[in-house]
Amino acid sequence: MSMRRVAVIGTGITEFGELWDSSFRKLGIGAGLAAVEDARISADLIDAMYVGNMSAGRFIRQEHVAALIADYSGLARDHIPATRVEAAGASGGLALRQGFLAVASGLHDIVVVGGAEKMTDVSDMESSMIQSSADDQEWETELGATFASLHALIATRHMHNYGTTREQLADVAVKNHSHGSLNPKAQFRRKIDRNVVLKSPIVASPLRMFDCAPSSDGAAAVVLCPLDAARKYAETPVEITGSGQASDTLALHNRKDICTMGATKVAAERAFKMAELAQKDVDVAEVHDNFTISEILAVEDLGFFPKGQGGKATEEGRTSFEGDVAVNTSGGLKARGDPIGATGVAQAVEIVTQLRGKADKRQVKDADVGLTQNVGGTGATVVVHIFRRA
Repeated sequence: MSMRRVAVIGTGITEFGELWDSSFRKLGIGAGLAAVEDARISADLIDAMYVGNMSAGRFIRQEHVAALIADYSGLARDHIPATRVEAAGASGGLALRQGFLAVASGLHDIVVVGGAEKMTDVSDMESSMIQSSADDQEWETELGATFASLHALIATRHMHNYGTTREQLADVAVKNHSHGSLNPKAQFRRKIDRNVVLKSPIVASPLRMFDCAPSSDGAAAVVLCPLDAARKYAETPVEITGSGQASDTLALHNRKDICTMGATKVAAERAFKMAELAQKDVDVAEVHDNFTISEILAVEDLGFFPKGQGGKATEEGRTSFEGDVAVNTSGGLKARGDPIGATGVAQAVEIVTQLRGKADKRQVKDADVGLTQNVGGTGATVVVHIFRRA
């Protein structure tokens, strides 16, 4: 099937953090309007909207959130189709894929893709329970497994199988906080060292507090259009050259190997095939580091480093600004923050900013190709996108 080439022509993102004075709708609308303004388009050109959101019904007791955002953005009067997309932590990335497919197919010309979550209006315990609903309720959550403890099992097994060290896990957090200190939108903008991570309270051994991404409020948005029309709106359009999605078992105990996210490997293969690119071409990547072990798995399963070498590569600085591939230049989920539904779209905003050469102090030199990896649950849904400066 012949598909149109698709470009990002506008981006918008709010500050991430504990945003007590901002409502869900204010955050979503703010990011969307910023993206539309950046794209230099008028509202009457927008054909459709896709909104990534995991659990507004439980966090703020509001369902029907795509219609809500369309309404308060002033788009309901034009009756544009607004669709909510849910895939746990991969909700934002999957919303982006739906927007990409809508434009690539020719169904729509200009699409706004947003993601938003308001997580801090509930207690930490309630937030943890809501996040754990991304796992298998019958066989994991109801038996006492939390989202953190399942990732702790992965970390323990990875350390056993490959010799990954507790210090290497800490190095992921140290790097991402260093990157986040350069991002004015990040929730945490302070550098830390290994000792801070290693002395922080245990959440689920071996994972400590500084191994875990925070609960966050925030929103992000991008505007998509056909590449052949993109220069009418954007000085530096960024093409989405590849999009891949894959699924895996919901429960961790049904996996052949809990140290490998099979859905990441397959989604990446599909995205690279579509993009006609390889791992060596990628200059900058935003990966799903909801826990430090998650980034180590990501850089291995995406094919940047051999299985078992992700921790060592991080320790050696190969995922920092001057390394083989700059990973999580925004600070990642760990330091930028993780408002679940917004995360996948925020990753795209960072990559587009890098490829436009507009990332200021965290700019990766000569960045031409970027990648995002967004994960739902413990890897039951993974979405990978590849971007290139047009």
